[in-house]
Amino acid sequence: MKKVRAFLIVLLAAGALGADWKTAEPGWQYEFPRDHHAHRDFKTEWWYFTGNVFDGEGHRLGYELTFFRQGITPHAERDPNSSRFIVDDLKFAHFALTDVSKQHFRFEQKTSRGAFGEAGFDDGKRLAWIDNWTLASNGDDAFDLMASNQEGVIHLHLRAAKSPVVHGENGISVKASASGHASHYYSIPRLQTMGEFFVDGKSHPLRGESWFDHEWATGQLAEGQAGWDWICLQWQDGTELMLYQMRLKNGDPDSSSSGTWIDSNGLATHLRSADFRMTPIAFWKSKANGAQYPIGWRITLPGQQTEFVVRAALEDQELALGPITYWEGAIDASGTRDGK
Repeated sequence: MKKVRAFLIVLLAAGALGADWKTAEPGWQYEFPRDHHAHRDFKTEWWYFTGNVFDGEGHRLGYELTFFRQGITPHAERDPNSSRFIVDDLKFAHFALTDVSKQHFRFEQKTSRGAFGEAGFDDGKRLAWIDNWTLASNGDDAFDLMASNQEGVIHLHLRAAKSPVVHGENGISVKASASGHASHYYSIPRLQTMGEFFVDGKSHPLRGESWFDHEWATGQLAEGQAGWDWICLQWQDGTELMLYQMRLKNGDPDSSSSGTWIDSNGLATHLRSADFRMTPIAFWKSKANGAQYPIGWRITLPGQQTEFVVRAALEDQELALGPITYWEGAIDASGTRDGK
C-alpha cells in the first residue's frame, strides 16, 4: 500500500470575507488546463504537490512542494500603472523532504513580493515560481518541478496517470455549515514521477508517484474551527482516497468533513462525514511550540467495506514556520477491503 501525504493545518488563515473578493459558489464549471492557472479574483490559492520517490537503491523520499498566493488587493481594483513595490499578491512557497530510511526531515520556506519578477504566477509555461523554485506546465497533463534546500536541488517531471478529480458537490468543497466557507478544489490523484536529486554535483535518479492538489477560495475556517486533518492514499490496485476532517476548537470533528473515493477507472464518489470514521490513535508533541498533533488514525469506510490504520513514516515532520505552522509528511497505511 502506498501513501502520499498526511496534512494537518494548525493555522492557515484565508483572510476575512469581503465584497470585493469572489467566494466559492455552487456551479463552477471546471476546465483544464485553464484551472491549473491562478484565480486572482479569490483571496487564497495553493498548488500542492506531494509524493513518494525512490532512488536507484530503493531509498524512499517523501516530498512536498507548495506554492501559495495570498491576495492583498482584489484583482478588479489593481492599477497596472502602480509602483512595482505595491504588493497585490503575497507569494510564498514551502519545500520539505522526508528521508524515511535515515529518519530525517528538512523543510524550507521562501517568501517574496515579486517586485522584479523574481516571483509570480502565470508567465508562459510557469504556473508559479519563487527564485529557482518553479512549477511549470508541460502540456495539458504534465508538470515540471524544481526546488532546492541545503542538501541539494531536486528536479521532478510528472505526468498524469489519471484525469483531474473535482472534490465536493456541485463544484464546491464545503468546509463549514455557514455560508461562504467553501473552496473550489480538484486533484490529479496519481502522477507518474521521474527526476533527479543533485547533491554535491552528483545526480541521483528518482522515480515514484505524486499527488497534485489545487484549491482556491476566499473564506474557509469558520468560527469555532481550529484547522483540519487531511490524508490522501494511493492504493496498489489503482484506487485512491482523499479525506479531510475539519477540527473544532474543542477537538471534535466538524460535520462538514468530507472526502472522495476514486476507483481504478477514475470514477469519483463523494463521501460525506457520515460515510467515514477517522479516529486519531497516535499523537506527537512539538518541541518547537508544544502543539500536539495526531499522527495516526484508524479509518473505516462502511460503503467501501474498507478499514485501515494510518501511521506516520516519521513522527517529527512539522514545518515550524512561525505564523504558519503545520505537520505534513509521509505516512503508511494497511488494512482490509472486502475482507482482503
